[in-house]
Amino acid sequence: MSDTVFRFPEPGPEPITTDLEGWTKREGNPTMRYWVQHSSADGSMISGTWEATTGTWHASYQFYEFVHLIEGRITITPEGGEPVTLTPGDAFVVEPTFKGTWTIEEPAVALAGERILAVGGTAEIAALAGPGTRVIDAGGRTLLPGFFEGHVHVGLGGADLTHLHIGHLHGAEAVGAAFRAFAAANPDAALLMAQEAHYGILGHPASRHDLDAMIADRPIAMMSPDLHTVWANTAALRAAGLLNGANMPHGHEVVMGADGLATGELREFEAFGPLIAFAGEGRINLGIATGEEPDPAPTPAERAADKALLLKGMEHCAAHGVTSLVNMDGNRYTLELLAEMRAEGRLALRVKVPFHFKPHMELEALERASRMAADFDDDWISSGFVKLFMDGVIDSRTAFLLRDYPDQPGHRGQPLFADFDRIATEIDRRGLQIAVHAIGDGAVRAVIDGYQAARAANGPRDSRHRIEHIELIDPADVPRLGALGITASLQPPHAPGAMDFPLQPTLSRIGADRWPDAYLCRSLAEAGAAIAFSSDWPVADVSVLRGIAAALTRSPYDGARDERLSLAEVLHAYTAGGAWAAHRDHVTGTLRPGLAADLVLLGGDIEAVEPARISDLGVALTICGGRIIHEAGMSG
Repeated sequence: MSDTVFRFPEPGPEPITTDLEGWTKREGNPTMRYWVQHSSADGSMISGTWEATTGTWHASYQFYEFVHLIEGRITITPEGGEPVTLTPGDAFVVEPTFKGTWTIEEPAVALAGERILAVGGTAEIAALAGPGTRVIDAGGRTLLPGFFEGHVHVGLGGADLTHLHIGHLHGAEAVGAAFRAFAAANPDAALLMAQEAHYGILGHPASRHDLDAMIADRPIAMMSPDLHTVWANTAALRAAGLLNGANMPHGHEVVMGADGLATGELREFEAFGPLIAFAGEGRINLGIATGEEPDPAPTPAERAADKALLLKGMEHCAAHGVTSLVNMDGNRYTLELLAEMRAEGRLALRVKVPFHFKPHMELEALERASRMAADFDDDWISSGFVKLFMDGVIDSRTAFLLRDYPDQPGHRGQPLFADFDRIATEIDRRGLQIAVHAIGDGAVRAVIDGYQAARAANGPRDSRHRIEHIELIDPADVPRLGALGITASLQPPHAPGAMDFPLQPTLSRIGADRWPDAYLCRSLAEAGAAIAFSSDWPVADVSVLRGIAAALTRSPYDGARDERLSLAEVLHAYTAGGAWAAHRDHVTGTLRPGLAADLVLLGGDIEAVEPARISDLGVALTICGGRIIHEAGMSG
């Protein structure tokens, strides 16, 4: 018996005849999408993707057509013959002289327990409903598989929601006023942290003196949007023990001034880790800062505080239609907290957590990754992969490039791992997946080389190794991703100008001659790379609808090609593509019987609005494992 049934609307307006004999296309809410190849009278071939809504009509043919159903359900009934029902993935050849009817059924989905029970026509699905079944009328809204957030930092995001946000501000006066108002509202906060401070927010390189002029008697700091740089005032540096500098591992830096004191700029996670710890958020940051476990062991109160941040982050994601996420920072402690939340009935989403391998670690540390993979591997909480950083970010010039930075001759950045081939080979030998942050083209090439070395040493397998971000790539490396089975894990909101990130200073750091190689998407997909989309929240807004709009509306940079994908391709990258990239496609990502009942119902028809207005639709309903975890204005 079904617990939940989605019923879709009545057929739309009368059909509009297309140039394909016997076929129609209707305006309104499409319920069927199909690819067709049609033989024309002159012997030429016409092919393309078409869509239609519910209805039945007669058709006759003089030439053949090949029909491949992408989504929906259609019954083809030849005159005097038996009906044939096509479901997504099925194909049908229409022979010349065919006469008969085509019937497109209203689609519906039935859920039972944590699983999808059935997908089919409304009449068929309605028969599964019992007295206690909740029937939800979708009312013309778009129903999709729950969004799969393939790269997010949910604990950091939960903390981020409690901080000051200044991404919309410019200039010291506006930032200072925001800090002072935030300070008045938070008199007991150990550290006043502001988020989304873009690199040019003050109009010049920020220093502790700039922040001292805003507030001098309390520790304050501001974090860059990419989460790779923090600027702190003197009080904050002193409280964190950083004012006189500190020894840092390779790639992390407390920037020092000519006066022998820290300037206030802290580059990369371990440089500003002591500041985060002073603020009381050190444990939830360990997964990205050091990859180590909390020491001493957290008290019950501290565990409760960290679980509260995870829950806050997950609830925020659920409100945006997310049902599964890959938490791209982690350690065993994170997995233990999630397991406790599940036991307490408070685990809202499916979460995958990596072991974070850092440059200071020996290969023996990977045994911890193998144990995490073995101990956490079910439909809700899983591990099974290793995360690494190969470089930093372009704006702070810590990304590793193949050529010098245009505005700093002689400087290319450095890879964080000089022996990645050896590391990748060992991780792959253990049967674990690898995900590497690589932004500069030098870092991207180093990662591809490492994956190729692992494949040569261990043999090919269904590894689905990933590269996160790929903001700059050499043209020679573009086809290597598809050839080696590497997933391009991309973030549509990150492209400068596409959503919230300004064009500068990023494009100047890259240089105009390299813009054709920056923030590729379609080029990678056409070269055979699997594509998965995400936000990297809290680096960018977690709103998937805003991300979809960014992917569909971004403008090409001067001299570069249009890198946009189609709406169908973008939706795939945010659902099935993300699930496949995380080895979770056997659990979720598509609406198929037997898979998890993870769905998102949008606030309207995504195909009926202009791409720039997609974010206005909102999310009406989010269901994870058959349980409603977000609801906004639904009835039924």
